[in-house]
Amino acid sequence: MIARPLEPAVPGNSRARRSLYLQYMVEPFYYLAPAVILIGAVMMMPLIIGISYSFQSIELLNPFKTGWVGLDNYADLWTDRKFWIALENTFFWTFWSITFQFLLGLGLALLLNTQFFGKRLFQALVFLPWAVPTFLSALTWAWLFNPVIGPLPHWLVAVGILSEPYNILGDPDLAMWGPIMANIWFGVPFFAITLLAALQSIPSELYEAAEIDGATPWQSFTKITLPFLAPMIAITVMLRTIWIANFADLIFVMTGGGPANSTQILSTYIFTTAFRKLDFGYASTIAVALLAILLVYALILLWLRKKLVRI
Repeated sequence: MIARPLEPAVPGNSRARRSLYLQYMVEPFYYLAPAVILIGAVMMMPLIIGISYSFQSIELLNPFKTGWVGLDNYADLWTDRKFWIALENTFFWTFWSITFQFLLGLGLALLLNTQFFGKRLFQALVFLPWAVPTFLSALTWAWLFNPVIGPLPHWLVAVGILSEPYNILGDPDLAMWGPIMANIWFGVPFFAITLLAALQSIPSELYEAAEIDGATPWQSFTKITLPFLAPMIAITVMLRTIWIANFADLIFVMTGGGPANSTQILSTYIFTTAFRKLDFGYASTIAVALLAILLVYALILLWLRKKLVRI
């Protein structure tokens, strides 16, 4: 056996390898840099500017009283009664809208995941509300609630819910349910589409095995369907909650935040403060408060989704 001579050590060999490794790791970021910079400029710059406005006094009707005011806007926000009413209304509006949208959307997704006559036509009709412009949806539902020419108040009288047909949107105790019903009709297709896609990705073999083992439909739903849908449910509920909390169109067109601020939510309060009172500094303060609430909510839901995926 002939012994091979040892190769002489190449000076800087390990350094060269490290240099190539770093170049290999950093090179992709050279190609991503333009897109990252563009996205950062488009998304981050308006966010930074908007947050900076919350520390300033910017009133177009009082141009001589401008400049940095520190935390004065936040102190005013803490004692603002309308803000707390709008915050409570935001929770009410978002919770009931999400609850009914999710339950009805899940039911439609389960129905569309089966085979029946006229499925394609029914599926097109289910997805139709998502294609209707929001402004048109709000006008249509405001007409439906009209006590003179709209059918809904008369139907509610016929079933015994109301004693006489009157303008529900003008009743502070019931006005919020008008935009909520319009929002449910508008948002159900979103849950139906996303949950239907998740349902179709569940292997059919699992249901066949459960049926062989004698599982009931409810057991198959709770033990197979829901665990597979849980991550998708978490992300869709999070996205839809953020959209609804910022969704001022329906309320603004149907009620304008009234009567007596009973339908005023944070997003409509931001709009009226900025474009009616022309107080952009205080409107930015309300927007930052809403951003902080939604950010905390999103972080909690993403943490729960991570737990569900591990399970």
